[in-house]
Amino acid sequence: MMKLNIDSTLNTNQSVSVPVLGLGVWKSKPSECYEAVLAALEVGYRHIDTAAIYGNETDVGRAIKDSGVPRDQIFLVTKLWNADQGYDSSFVALNRSLEKLSTDYVDMYLIHFPVTGKRLASWKALEEILKSGKAKSIGVSNFMVNHLEELIRESGTVPAMNQVEYHPFLQDQNLKEYCKNKNILLEAYSPLAHGSKLADPKLSEIAKKYNKSNAQILIRWSLESGNVVIPKSKSKERIKENASVFDFELDHSDKALIDSWNENFRTCWDPSTVV
Repeated sequence: MMKLNIDSTLNTNQSVSVPVLGLGVWKSKPSECYEAVLAALEVGYRHIDTAAIYGNETDVGRAIKDSGVPRDQIFLVTKLWNADQGYDSSFVALNRSLEKLSTDYVDMYLIHFPVTGKRLASWKALEEILKSGKAKSIGVSNFMVNHLEELIRESGTVPAMNQVEYHPFLQDQNLKEYCKNKNILLEAYSPLAHGSKLADPKLSEIAKKYNKSNAQILIRWSLESGNVVIPKSKSKERIKENASVFDFELDHSDKALIDSWNENFRTCWDPSTVV
């Protein structure tokens, strides 16, 4: 595999490359979010993932501005919320997000969830948003294979990325393979399974071998699986720790062992039942 570092990026099927490690800010309250983004940019993260529904876009924008890191060096992602889906409302929603983020473009705009009866109209709007330059790339979140197939069949535009819950305990190989075949980047949110598996003895044993934390092993596994990874943290120390995963590699047998841990353990919403 290629040698990874904090500046490593993965190419998309559109005109942008995505930094492999990003900071997720879901459930980060405004002041916490501001401090977390500042800390992440200071450590060397160049990918920040937010969403309209998180209620912290203003704080993300303020932190980016105050960080001193040039805007064009930061890969900024936000998402179209369910209540705003539909053709006309998608444009309104993006403009509101841009205003809060204090920027005139995002690097990627995602449909947050495959809302029945609205996702196709929303995607048509995102195609126009892409042409306008207000988003440098467009993609989706929480889309399963059937949703992706429908989107591509109806529009001809392949999403640049699909952001889904993905970790050793939830590996949808069918979805992973489909995304790979269509050249859609898979981005792993909740790569730490919301902490609910951090004390797993199997994980602890491997972490001890590498003198790394259990969280670092999970992040490294996801990176070596070819995913973009966006661990969320509010703690400066943890943000730094989550980025300290580029000085080691899992050996083949350990990677294969972790690959075998899938138990379809989902900690967030389940889009597999959405028609």
